[in-house]
Amino acid sequence: MKSPITFYKEQAQIHQVKATALNKQMRLLSIVRLLVFLSAAYGVYLMFSNWQVAVAIAVVGIGLFLFLLLKYTNIKHQRNLEKAIVAINEEEIKIKTEGFVDRLDGLEFQDPLHEYCLDIDLFGRGSFFQNINRTYIKEGAEKLSEALKANDIHNINTRQDAIKELSDKAIWRQNYSAIASLIKVETPAKSINSWLSNYKPKFGSILKILPWFFTIVTLVVFSLVYLNIVSANYLGLWLLLGLVTTGVYLKSINVIASQTDKLKETFKQYAALLDNIEQETFQSELLVEKQNQITQEGEKASAIFSELSKLLDRLDNRNNLISAIFGNGFFLLDVKNAYAIEQWIKKYAHKTTDWFEVISFFDAYNSLGNYAFNNAEFVYPKIDKTQDVISAKNLGHPLLKTEKRVDNDLNIHNEEFFIITGANMAGKSTFLRTVSLHIVMANVGLPVCAQSSAYNPIKLITSMRTSDSLTDDSSYFFSELTRLKYIVDAIQTDRYFIVLDEILKGTNSTDKAIGSRKFVEKLVASNATGIIATHDLSLCEISEELSQVKNHYFDAEIINDELYFDYTFKDGICQNMNASFLLKKMEII
Repeated sequence: MKSPITFYKEQAQIHQVKATALNKQMRLLSIVRLLVFLSAAYGVYLMFSNWQVAVAIAVVGIGLFLFLLLKYTNIKHQRNLEKAIVAINEEEIKIKTEGFVDRLDGLEFQDPLHEYCLDIDLFGRGSFFQNINRTYIKEGAEKLSEALKANDIHNINTRQDAIKELSDKAIWRQNYSAIASLIKVETPAKSINSWLSNYKPKFGSILKILPWFFTIVTLVVFSLVYLNIVSANYLGLWLLLGLVTTGVYLKSINVIASQTDKLKETFKQYAALLDNIEQETFQSELLVEKQNQITQEGEKASAIFSELSKLLDRLDNRNNLISAIFGNGFFLLDVKNAYAIEQWIKKYAHKTTDWFEVISFFDAYNSLGNYAFNNAEFVYPKIDKTQDVISAKNLGHPLLKTEKRVDNDLNIHNEEFFIITGANMAGKSTFLRTVSLHIVMANVGLPVCAQSSAYNPIKLITSMRTSDSLTDDSSYFFSELTRLKYIVDAIQTDRYFIVLDEILKGTNSTDKAIGSRKFVEKLVASNATGIIATHDLSLCEISEELSQVKNHYFDAEIINDELYFDYTFKDGICQNMNASFLLKKMEII
């Protein structure tokens, strides 16, 4: 199997070659288009005295010019798509070689009241979200953040299957992401859905027939004038009548045009994303379910979105002076297009929320599939509700580089509580976040950083970082008590894995020791499962009274007057501390 970096380099090269070839086609079409324009103009000039022939030459020339322009536009779009795929692969190479800390950090999704996201570097600079995020749509990023914060322990196997399948569809994922990257959304999906659902019809049913009537009469009058059967004055009078008729509905047309002005490209690109989903063959239950959500009742959402995009494009042509005068005067184009847009809204407004949700879902899940692809050495936890909460071999922190990471085995039973002691910087906090991320990733359906893992699904709740709040007039200590109360209340109604790091830091050491002991005793009495890290060795004495409590530690040694850490998770109580050594080493004391 190819390594991710090899795959990305190959894809970047393949699509760069395609983009270069498409650039050459665009230059050729530009030259041909110019020749057609000059030839048609010269033909009209030569036959100007015979206006019927001149008109015929002009019509053919304009038709051919527009055909070449459309072909040029399509090739340009394809070229831009190829360049976007090149950019995606180059970005993956850059992330692999240089890191990811300059990417969107997702800090806007941070929630200090959430069960765990503030404590485990889920959002922010250097966060798990920043590492995993490959979304290109705002709603996709929101969907990804929701997945990471969901704390959902149901249907994990279903999510695993979906992520595994998307991991294997690297080329499809990149094509989808490339299309999404070209979308310049000026109006969020929520705003679009709100406008569509609240739109009030303005046009009567007669407008379904009136533009067609004008079109037929226009063709008849034009034919009669062309054959010199009637005077060209009749054509002018008919043009004036058409403009007056359009003017009657001008206010309503202007309203719908102003409201849809920024939506045309959004629906066009979203139609391409929907078509991408519809054309792919999926096997996993969740992906098939989402695909069916946009292909129900025999209609494809992509075709429906594309239809609206074309209608909005046609209405946008009213800004062209020629189209505004002759299109409306002879064919009532603005009336026809505005009426058609309104009919589209009546028919499909109630479905667009689901369709946008599917687009956002795949944007988010492509990030999960990409993460699994980039970390092929990670394993999907075996979901087993009959065994230990976590039984993992060589469990490591997923954001640490392999050469720097120290992996540890972890086996923790249901209703078992670990007390972890250790020297400063020995790895306690990193281990707590490693375990926490294992739970979060496993619940999302992602593979985890381990050689093997068996997992009995459980929700996560933490108290590792607490801050005071000047705006809420609350002290650090009160904030921490509030958090601990939140945990105690939560475990009364649901099953949680609790992760605590040095609780009751805001009080004196004696009070802290007594309070910490009583709090752990309460958690154990509530049949809680979890881990607490502490520097207070007296807390370890609880294990002598409560069989559910087990002591573990991370150690530090002084070798040749240098502090050495092995970051290895050991059974027992730590005896070596390093604060005094570090104070002396740094000549503070």
